[in-house]
Amino acid sequence: MSGPKPESYIGLMSGTSLDGVDGVIADFAGDKVKVLAHAYVPFAPALRAELLALNASGDDELHRAALAENGLARTYAKVVAALLQEAGADRTHIQAIGAHGQTVRHRPQAFDADPAHQVAGGYTLQLNNPAMLAELTGIDVVADFRRRDVAAGGQGAPLVPAFHQAVFGSGGENLAVVNIGGISNITLLEANNAQGTHDTQDVGGYDCGPGNALIDYWCQVHTGQPFDNAGQWAASGQVYAGLLASLLDEAYFRQPPPKSTGRDLFNAVWLAGKLAPFKDLKAVDVQATLTELTARVCCDALQGVSVTLAKLIVCGGGALNAHLMERLVALSGLAVESSELHGLPPLQVEATAFAWLARKCTRRETGNVPKVTGAQGARILGAIYAA
Repeated sequence: MSGPKPESYIGLMSGTSLDGVDGVIADFAGDKVKVLAHAYVPFAPALRAELLALNASGDDELHRAALAENGLARTYAKVVAALLQEAGADRTHIQAIGAHGQTVRHRPQAFDADPAHQVAGGYTLQLNNPAMLAELTGIDVVADFRRRDVAAGGQGAPLVPAFHQAVFGSGGENLAVVNIGGISNITLLEANNAQGTHDTQDVGGYDCGPGNALIDYWCQVHTGQPFDNAGQWAASGQVYAGLLASLLDEAYFRQPPPKSTGRDLFNAVWLAGKLAPFKDLKAVDVQATLTELTARVCCDALQGVSVTLAKLIVCGGGALNAHLMERLVALSGLAVESSELHGLPPLQVEATAFAWLARKCTRRETGNVPKVTGAQGARILGAIYAA
């Protein structure tokens, strides 16, 4: 980077997997987005434990959340420094940082328990300290992407379908894109028959259900490893049909879109309730069944699609799980491809999406897809914290 790059943005993403922060410098100057640098910083164990704990009610949450936000901002700043070093750039080369924050509550359809105080919508909460991040980096920060969509009656999620349309939807084919992070979400890109292209009118999508969250949790508890490397442990077990049926017997899966979910529902307590009648199952067979659950909910989302899909593109950490990818092939009957074959490695897609959303905000362009989120209309997403 020898000079200013007015179309260069940083995107930062720490998702529901809660492993750490992925960041990119994305250049939007050409016809296709170009990632100039990628960096990853894992969460310090204490910060990860606190972020996970804050997903549930506890003592002194306001104080603890504020301190966690500060720790998160410092981690984000480390990722920004690593990105600038890798790219040989300085802060003047970057237009803005898109920092999603860490979701700890996502209840877009929650209501006040007191009928006298009911509100027409719920809330979504991402821990973040964008003011501190702007101070630490000297770069404008765009944050708080979800709440404007929720204020407009939407789910606030998923927000990536518009980005998927922009980067994967140029070939004029009917495609599905599934992002498998802690939670999995799907984007359906239906080609406009008249033009052979896509626009947001042809985009659908929603949160499918569990992605890696339960798989990683069970692996951590029973092997001490943070994730099931390539799905090898799951591949060595057997899917137990009774447990799978119980896992799939969840009202969320029957709910029509628009819909979104998170750790508020799919967490260790939910899993413990489902496992209670199956106490004699081997841990490895539970892992195999949880992996099958993730594959099933992603592929079930393809049922009833009114067009013939050409392929399924997979991004997020799930794309690195070879066993899960094999199950997606078997259950979908489609060609299943990593997003890397389409220009973006799986672990860079979501961070690039929030760089893209930050650019949309600074340009005063709308970033949501009302058909996906259920919002009353297209909205500019994000709040800008000037450096």
